[in-house]
Amino acid sequence: MADGDGDYVYDEESGEWLSPDEAAAKAKGPEVVDAVGNILADGDAVTLVKDLKVKGAGQTLKRGTLIKSIRLTGDAQEIDCRHDGIKGLVLRAEFVKKRN
Repeated sequence: MADGDGDYVYDEESGEWLSPDEAAAKAKGPEVVDAVGNILADGDAVTLVKDLKVKGAGQTLKRGTLIKSIRLTGDAQEIDCRHDGIKGLVLRAEFVKKRN
């Protein structure tokens, strides 16, 4: 299927024809937003907006804790990050705020 603006791409998952812009956005993955609506990206620094008990680590991350260099997981609600002494920490985006 062709259009004056470019070729459409068939998405087998949804069974729909997507414009080049829609196909690029879908390939990039879901948009991840923090607690106040800021869009997050790989490498961003975030702060916690509430105290969180970390399962398996036996500690609590306090509100205001800085988390540096996050990584997006492909899930619109989860981010992967590191914190001292905690390996494989995955946080829900609703509990963090992007640090400017």
